Amino acid sequence: MKIILFIIQKEFKQIFRNKAMLPLLFVMPFMQLLILSNAASFEIKNIKIGFVNHDNSQTSYKLISKFQSVSIFSLSENFSTIKDAEASMEQGKVDVIVEIPNHLEKKLLNDNQTSLSVIINAIDGAAAGIENVYVTQVIKDFNQSIKSELVMTSFDSENKPYFNVIAIPSFWYNNTLNYKTYMVPGILVLLVTMLTLFLSGMNIVREKEIGTLEQINVTPIKKHQFIVGKLFPFWVIGLLVLTIGLLIAKIVFSIPILGNVFIIYGFAALYLMVILGIGLFISNFTETQQQSMFISWFFMVVFILMSGLFTPIESMPVWAQRITYINPIRYFVEFTRMVMLKGSDFYEVRIHFMIILAYAILVNFLAIWSYKKVN
Repeated sequence: MKIILFIIQKEFKQIFRNKAMLPLLFVMPFMQLLILSNAASFEIKNIKIGFVNHDNSQTSYKLISKFQSVSIFSLSENFSTIKDAEASMEQGKVDVIVEIPNHLEKKLLNDNQTSLSVIINAIDGAAAGIENVYVTQVIKDFNQSIKSELVMTSFDSENKPYFNVIAIPSFWYNNTLNYKTYMVPGILVLLVTMLTLFLSGMNIVREKEIGTLEQINVTPIKKHQFIVGKLFPFWVIGLLVLTIGLLIAKIVFSIPILGNVFIIYGFAALYLMVILGIGLFISNFTETQQQSMFISWFFMVVFILMSGLFTPIESMPVWAQRITYINPIRYFVEFTRMVMLKGSDFYEVRIHFMIILAYAILVNFLAIWSYKKVN
């Protein structure tokens, strides 16, 4: 035990002696949390919309006014021809074009229906899909209001009743629909993972580069003593980064922490063992810090994209959904959102605990087994 404590003491001294390491540990992750949480948004705002109004009736102007009253739309201009509108879209000045046909009002009165042409810039397919939903909703609301006016006028004249059903939605777990409530817990998981993986992987490789690893290998230090002493400081740093990140999430972004915080720390402790084991495993097969960084970054990109942090797992192809079952980040992201936002207890996240525990045992067994020591 004394040997492990001496190695841990030596590692902490080495970490804090490196002046370039301190900003990497305690400044950059929280700057990234503040920046990414504000920048990584699913919201689409300031949609530049243009109109080609062939009707010029009171109804058509009511429709345009309906779009103007919605804050996410910013009116670009009214075009006289569809060619002018399309040219403006090609120049990037317009995102959506709504073409209002001739005799819009007359068709509504006579036939009770008509059609509009909506052109959407779909270079960004995800954004175009959201814009289409917004446009459709505005037109639907307008259609309902116009229909109500027409039907009420008709029914009033015949003394018939008119009924209108209104749906009142209730949003659970994020009643303000703030995307930061959804993103901040996931980004915090991402930062804790990246920091501990890169540092643990490069730390042991650094010993190889400067030649001290060979000296340690010929000492009476046991393999398990060396590994525990090497990785324990980064385990502590990971929990410290998580703590500060949770404080920032609560104080700066007002993210609720509805569940038991000790459950979060218990899961994080297991999860960090998984990540540190992966870092050790990578370092066993690399000779330079640059190699370790490239390999770690390769796995991180795959893990991040298939974690459900930015893209819902349910929207992925079936084969990709199956691959996510071996992605440890997926389980930490799901767990963090369940505990923080839904207030889930241990029973509800027990499957996540068991999977990460099994993952930690397997990864660390492979890492220790692959570590080569002389004695």
